[in-house]
Amino acid sequence: MSERLKGNILVTGANRGIGLALVQQLGETPGEEGHIYACCRDPQGPGAQALRDLSTQCPGKITVVKLDVSDVDSISSAVQTVSRIIGAGGLNLLINNAAINRPETPAPLSACGKTDMMEAYETNVVGPFLLVKMLLPLLQKAAAMDDTVKGNTMSCSRSAIVNISTLISSIEKCPETFPIAQMYPYRTSKAALNMLTRCLAEDFRRHNILVAAVHPGWVRTAMGGGRGFSDPPGQCGGGTQYPDVTQQQTLWDAPGLAGQHNPLVAVTMTTTVKKMDSHLKSTCIL
Repeated sequence: MSERLKGNILVTGANRGIGLALVQQLGETPGEEGHIYACCRDPQGPGAQALRDLSTQCPGKITVVKLDVSDVDSISSAVQTVSRIIGAGGLNLLINNAAINRPETPAPLSACGKTDMMEAYETNVVGPFLLVKMLLPLLQKAAAMDDTVKGNTMSCSRSAIVNISTLISSIEKCPETFPIAQMYPYRTSKAALNMLTRCLAEDFRRHNILVAAVHPGWVRTAMGGGRGFSDPPGQCGGGTQYPDVTQQQTLWDAPGLAGQHNPLVAVTMTTTVKKMDSHLKSTCIL
């Protein structure tokens, strides 16, 4: 990638799929331009082996942090850890990627219960809400740096929050996406995440903090399934793509994604994010 995100970046759900691909792409940044805080529930478990390997391959650039976004104590502990390491530097970019689907495979209404709905909301909505709330001082600190030079300009290299959403959370698009996968808890929780994104965008504009939701497409991951057109990073090639950016979007759609694809394609979101900069002005796709 010709452009590079700089500063302190925190990614949740970083041990697999899109999160791991994001950390890999960001970790390939040459020099000491940025530091990545890669968060996952069990950093020492077998499911985080690829992330640990990546951290070893990028010495000094990746810090693996234990974080369960469904647990308020875990969120608080992770924020304290990151705050202690960052110090006066502030947090430039928060990527809320961690998410779950309940039931784990797409299911009709008859197969969904209260527990499924509550677990999906706890991880997909409440987790990002609490993490943003606790990290706000660090985001504000980053936004305030060089304030006299940057003025009211918002950008992802200054201070930003990116929530990984999905097109199937769109109320407008529901008639065409519902037959593909009903997924009541996942769809509704991501729709709530879109509204959270919209509220944060309005609230944090005064702090010069950019807030956006990104639709990465249908990605071939453990949660997305294996029937698609893309594979995890390192398993396929492909150049960086830029989406069309308009000023009237909050749910940014990755370009040219027909059917399922892989995290390597999805993480052209890193360039999507850079392309956004100060363009984010108003509404979600609803």
